[in-house]
Amino acid sequence: MPVPERIRWGVDLLDPGPAETLLEVGCGPGVAAELVCARLTTGRLLAVDRSPAAVARTSRRNAGHITAGRLTVRQASLPDLEVPDETIDAAYSINVNIFWTDPDGPAVAGLFRALRPGGRLLVLYGADAPTTGSRVTGPIAAAMSAAGLVDVAVTEGAGGSGVTGRRR
Repeated sequence: MPVPERIRWGVDLLDPGPAETLLEVGCGPGVAAELVCARLTTGRLLAVDRSPAAVARTSRRNAGHITAGRLTVRQASLPDLEVPDETIDAAYSINVNIFWTDPDGPAVAGLFRALRPGGRLLVLYGADAPTTGSRVTGPIAAAMSAAGLVDVAVTEGAGGSGVTGRRR
């Protein structure tokens, strides 16, 4: 099965380091998790999705990465996700709507707190997403800045568009 361009673009933009602790919000069928885990040596990825079917698909697709200790998959919605503060080097999502439908919500603020100082957040949408452009990136960029993230920037590429930033 070919890897969608938005996933390949998103993982390349994330550019995970081999020892990083990462969080994927909305892991879907596990394609991005597979590409990220292939780049990890001592690093780890926590992949979450609110859908039990998505968690099962990600787990099946990435059984080897789970066995190797590089991947943990959990069923959780972002509002219910509990990640200790300042433990994540980078968090990312691809085509997850909560970031633009409720960018100022407590769930998103909790995600920001999970980032270590200097930790990165990438909220990305594929070029084939139902809504793209400034309608999405504007509110997300504003919410990231309001939450205290710095170096907030809108990014565009062949695979889509999104917003990146990092914790002070």
